[in-house]
Amino acid sequence: MLPFMLTEYIRAAMREAHYEMMEDKRFFATIPLCEGLWAEGDSLEGAREQLQDVLEDWILIKARHGDTFPVIAGVDINAQPAYVETD
Repeated sequence: MLPFMLTEYIRAAMREAHYEMMEDKRFFATIPLCEGLWAEGDSLEGAREQLQDVLEDWILIKARHGDTFPVIAGVDINAQPAYVETD
């Protein structure tokens, strides 16, 4: 996974984020393509910042476990199989 691809992936994922105000006036944030990923904050900006932090941790955990990542806006950070030439 190249560093610029990771940055592009995070940016693409954050563009897919959904925010809503809860009854207690806090903001709830999700990225629907990233299963199980959510955050909340006292303000929209707080929820956005928390969501990005959680997204970065989510990526690290999935990578450590060898999980597959959803392709977001055409950005694919999944390990590609090595090309092996056979005779």
